[in-house]
Amino acid sequence: MQWKQFFTPVQAMDSKTAARYMEAKPAGTYTLLDVRQPKEYESAHIAGAKLIPVGELDHRLDELDPEKPAIVYCAIGGRSRIAAQMLSGKGFREVYNLSGGIRAWNDKTAVGPEDLGLHLFSGSETPAETITVAFGLEQGLRDFYLVMLDRVRSEEAKKLFTQLADIEILHQNQLLKLYQEITGAGKTREEFEKDVVARAMEGGLTTSDYLALYHPDLDSVTDILSLAMAIEAQALDLYERAAERSGNETSRLALLRIAREERAHLAQLGQLMDAMPPGEK
Repeated sequence: MQWKQFFTPVQAMDSKTAARYMEAKPAGTYTLLDVRQPKEYESAHIAGAKLIPVGELDHRLDELDPEKPAIVYCAIGGRSRIAAQMLSGKGFREVYNLSGGIRAWNDKTAVGPEDLGLHLFSGSETPAETITVAFGLEQGLRDFYLVMLDRVRSEEAKKLFTQLADIEILHQNQLLKLYQEITGAGKTREEFEKDVVARAMEGGLTTSDYLALYHPDLDSVTDILSLAMAIEAQALDLYERAAERSGNETSRLALLRIAREERAHLAQLGQLMDAMPPGEK
């Protein structure tokens, strides 16, 4: 590395601006780069982030597209500043350092190693197989919300879990429409459900995993919504990671479209949280 790379100026971007930037940009058109260590990434990372520790970055540059804008982050912004300077010095055209790192990130994060949940997506799936797996993940989440109805006492909590389960039906309908667009097959929802081979929670974690990780008060509407948002962030993370490894371009684009919808679902849940009366939060 040439020492002048440490003095290459890079632009800073705060967390709110970064969140708006990623919401406005289609998934796959920019790079979100985490330059921390694997254990840090596993503990918490921004959904869709690619992990390359800063100490490995100089010999893994070929894994990144220098033509794509890159947002680089670490824990508090020091390592990512060096990494961003390195990328700029190597000809990457548009590089931003996330100010304050992940500690300043106010949105939901994902957890787990880079390969979490990827057993569901080998990378060789056809578009039809990709959407079928995603449909099964949505069904698994709907099943979870319905099971929770018997575990809560509050009528408000029961109402919210029912609402969340109904939202998953809308998500599945979107997947069925996408399946029909891509394949041209006129399958009904019932026929499609018969093809679902995997019913699991979104994001690669099980019901027990989520409850153990977040310890929600299942009679608190705030905790329930927070848990639902965490699950959607995990799903967004999984679909973007799966898209990166997909060997089928149509499947990759389908995964990115599903990821974009997961981001919209996450925003929808945030709006539900914001709309709650102060006394219920």
